[in-house]
Parts: sequence; C-alpha cells; structure tokens
Amino acid sequence: MKKFILLILICSGQNMFSQTVFPEKKKNEVLTIDTQAKETSEENQIYNTAGIDVRPEFPGGVEAMNAFIKQNFKIPKEGLKGKIYAMFVIEKDGSLSGIKILRDIGYETAAEAIRVLQLFPKWSPGQQNNKTVRVLYSMPIIIN
Repeated sequence: MKKFILLILICSGQNMFSQTVFPEKKKNEVLTIDTQAKETSEENQIYNTAGIDVRPEFPGGVEAMNAFIKQNFKIPKEGLKGKIYAMFVIEKDGSLSGIKILRDIGYETAAEAIRVLQLFPKWSPGQQNNKTVRVLYSMPIIIN
C-alpha cells in the first residue's frame, strides 16, 4: 500500500511541475506566419552523411586525411593505443565547426584530437539537390 501511495505522489508531482502554461490569446489578435524564419532554418539545416547526394570529402581522400592525422597528432603517452570518436559539422564553405569528442582513451587525447581537427584544411562540402549544405560527420581517429 505504501508503494502505491508513493507512486501516486510521484506521478501527481510530476504532472504538476510538467504543465505548460500557454499565454492567453487577446481579442482581435491576428495570427501571422513568419516566412523568413522558415527559410533561414532551412539554410542552416544540418544533414546526415547518409541522406545527401554528394558527401563531403577531405582534400585528397581518406588516405590523405589519415596521413594528415598521423603527421600532426602527438601521442601524449608512449605505447598508447585505441580509438577516439569525433563528431563535427562541415560547413558550406568546407570549414569545420562544432567539434565534439564522443569517446577518447584518456591522457588528454580528446584535447589533442580537437587541436588536430582544427588544423584540417577546408573540405569539399556536401550537396543536397544541387545546393551546398551543412553536414554532420563522425569519424574514428585510430591511435597505434
């Protein structure tokens, strides 16, 4: 019985604090639709690499990207091995933004991966319906 009462109290407390109060509509108020906001949001939409026509590409391809990482990544500890998973947005001009490290192997490897990704040259941007678009890209950085 105690568990049942506790469950009712939790549910009612959650219900009270999750209510959204909408402002009241004034009399004779005209609803307007902002078409500029829709166009702006479509311009800044971020696409996934799986659903676009032309995927973004590092200058020179995957091999050149791996060579760039190998040349610029400084391993903070000898004998360190593993994968660092990074995610970033490739902008319309080919630059990178929103760099995030999803998983690292410790020893300041996340900071080093961000530093190397910021050194990347501009990519060829992705395209959807013959328009240049922003693309979310994720990749592993393999440390041997």
